[in-house]
Amino acid sequence: MFRLDGKVALVTGAGSGIGEAVTRTFVGAGAKVALVDLNLEAAQALAGELGDAAYAVQADAADEAQITDAFAKVKGHFGPVDILFANAGIDFTSPVAEMSVEQWDRMIHVNLRSVFLASKLAIPDMKAKGWGRIICTSSQLAHKGAPTMAHYCAAKAGVLGFVKSLAYEVARDGISVNALCPGPINTPLLRSIPQDWLEMKKGELPAGRFGEVGEVAPAVLLLASDEGSYFCGASMNMNGGDYML
Repeated sequence: MFRLDGKVALVTGAGSGIGEAVTRTFVGAGAKVALVDLNLEAAQALAGELGDAAYAVQADAADEAQITDAFAKVKGHFGPVDILFANAGIDFTSPVAEMSVEQWDRMIHVNLRSVFLASKLAIPDMKAKGWGRIICTSSQLAHKGAPTMAHYCAAKAGVLGFVKSLAYEVARDGISVNALCPGPINTPLLRSIPQDWLEMKKGELPAGRFGEVGEVAPAVLLLASDEGSYFCGASMNMNGGDYML
């Protein structure tokens, strides 16, 4: 069960955090994985560790030309993409009254536009095969909201709306589209947030702790596998009870 033998996966934001954990899990399940990351050094280091089943490509996932080129390189190296994990993202805090338009646009650009671009590029080959998996990283804050994170919450809520709509469009082509809504997970991204915000958030969690990347990766593997075929426009909520659906 939960094998990905013969599949080609593309992971954005693969060089660290959840992307790294999922990349390792996919390779362990038999997939060939393209590690797409703005930080080429991190992606190459991980690919070197994982061997021939991994291939590192540098790209800004929110830049149309760069991500288009990345997909072309992956197709030339491994073949068409069967599984997309659209995971690239950023996070920083700011009250709305103090937020610049540039900060707002950057958050939407990286956390939402990148999901659209990668999905758009993945769909044609998935349709041609009659099989595909698109998994997009959202957040429990898409449901809950959070002070000083309106831009982040708006982007992640946009991911959920996108996932549900796209699921309607491609489900009958054999492509499942689903979202992750992890709570605060111990990653470099989380650790970049101010400490006072982190302490406030930890105090809110019924679980009393932040999650680990290894508690997210199994859900992604399920959604990527044949066994996950009946998930359609769903949200997987590993969040320590921060938001209970």
